[in-house]
Amino acid sequence: MKKIISVLLLGITIFTFAFSSPALAADAAAGKGIFTANCASCHAGGKNLVNAAKSLKKADLEKYGMYSAEAIIAQVTNGKNAMPAFQGRLKLDQAQDVAAYVLEQAEAGWKK
Repeated sequence: MKKIISVLLLGITIFTFAFSSPALAADAAAGKGIFTANCASCHAGGKNLVNAAKSLKKADLEKYGMYSAEAIIAQVTNGKNAMPAFQGRLKLDQAQDVAAYVLEQAEAGWKK
C-alpha cells in the first residue's frame, strides 16, 4: 500500500511540473527593464502612441484578445501592423518577462 501511494504521489508531482505553464517563471521586474528599453517609446504608461484605441490598458487588451501572456508574447515576437517584430532582438524568456510586466501593469491600471 505504501508503494502504491508513493508511486501515485511521484506521478502527481511529475505531472504537475511537466504541465505547468512556463509563464509562471516569467520575471515582471526584469520585464520592466526590457519594456523600458524596447517598448516605452510607443507604449509609455500603457499607452499606444501609434493607435490610441489599442492601448495596453486591461480593458483594451481584453477587447482585442490580448489579455494573456501567450498573446502578448506572440505580438512582441512577431509584431503586427505598425508594431515591429522583436524576434531576433529579444529571446523567448525576455518576451515572457515583458508579458508578465505588461499584465501586471494592466492589472494595476499602469499606476506603478
